[in-house]
Amino acid sequence: MFDIHCPACDRRQLVFPSQITAMVNDEQGIVVMYTCWCGAAGAWRTGAAQADAAVAPEHVLAS
Repeated sequence: MFDIHCPACDRRQLVFPSQITAMVNDEQGIVVMYTCWCGAAGAWRTGAAQADAAVAPEHVLAS
């Protein structure tokens, strides 16, 4: 489990494995897609590339 800040409900929430909808490994690190308790879809970027970043971008996915 991990914690996120959901912009839809403006709350800090714990996300459990059952709420994870997908995981993608790209050149910027790992993106975990999830569904918040409020029902909003979200993404959390993690991994070595994210840890090395001076300022973490706000969960942006390339389309």
